[in-house]
Amino acid sequence: MLIDSHAHLDSARYDEDRDALLARAWQAGVRTVLSIGIGDGPETMHRALDLSREYAGRPETPRIFVSAGVHPHEAQLADDAALAKLNDLLQQPEVIACGEIGLDYFYDHSPRETQKTVFLQQMEIAAEHRKPIIIHCRPSDNSTNAWDDTLDLIEAEWAPKGLGGILHCFTGEWDHARRAMDCGFLISFAGNITFPKAQPIRDAAVNVPLDRMLIETDAPFLAPVPNRGKRNEPAWVVEVAAKVAEIRNLTVDDVASHTTENFYRFFSMAANMAH
Repeated sequence: MLIDSHAHLDSARYDEDRDALLARAWQAGVRTVLSIGIGDGPETMHRALDLSREYAGRPETPRIFVSAGVHPHEAQLADDAALAKLNDLLQQPEVIACGEIGLDYFYDHSPRETQKTVFLQQMEIAAEHRKPIIIHCRPSDNSTNAWDDTLDLIEAEWAPKGLGGILHCFTGEWDHARRAMDCGFLISFAGNITFPKAQPIRDAAVNVPLDRMLIETDAPFLAPVPNRGKRNEPAWVVEVAAKVAEIRNLTVDDVASHTTENFYRFFSMAANMAH
C-alpha cells in the first residue's frame, strides 16, 4: 500500500481524465492521496475539499484527504477574506493540514516580506485548529536564503506549538532536514529524486531516518524518470519509492510500508481508515 502525500488533484490538467487517473493510482497500489488545497490562489483553495467529497466512498479509488493554504506565490492575495476562508476550511474533518505554505525566493511572485507575514498568519490559524503545516520552500539560485528564513521562522514561531509538519518536495541540505526534524517535521521526497543531477537529494534521502520519511508526486509537476517531462500523476509515486529503495538497499514494499505508517502515525489515524 502506497500513499502519495502531496498531489494537486484539483489541477485543470486532470479535468478530462480524473476518474481514470485515480483508477490508475489504485491499480498501482496507491490507497491514499493528500490533495493539496491551494487551488489557483485563495479564491479556489476549496476545490481539493470538493474533490475529496465527490470521490468519497467510490470503489477502487484512493481515499483523498485534503490540505488548505495560501501558497507563497499568492501571498500578496492573502487578504482578510482569504484568511477567513482558510480558517473555515481548516475546521472541516477532511482537511488534515494547512499548506502548502512557506517561502519562495526563486520566483518572488510576492514580495518576500509579504511572504513572511502571510506565512506567520497561516501558522497562527493552523495552530488554532491544531493542524500541522506543509512547507513549500524554494531559495534563489545557489543560495539557502529561503531555507534559512523558513527554518528560523519555524523554530521561533511554530516548534513551540508542538504540531510539527512536512517539508514537501525536499531539496535542501542535510542541516535543513535535521533542523526541521528537531521541530517535529517529516521529510517528503518527490519525483525529482530520480533526476540524474539530484544527487544531493538522494544523499539526504539516505540520511533521513525511515520513520521520518514520506514520499509524494507533487503531481502534475516533477514526473519521475522514466516519465520525466510528462504530466505527473499519483500512480507514479511508486517510482519515488523505487528510487528510495534502491539507494537505501530496501525493497519497494519496505519503503511503502514505512512511509504509509509514518503518514498515519503523523496524522494520528488508524491504518484501517484507508479502504
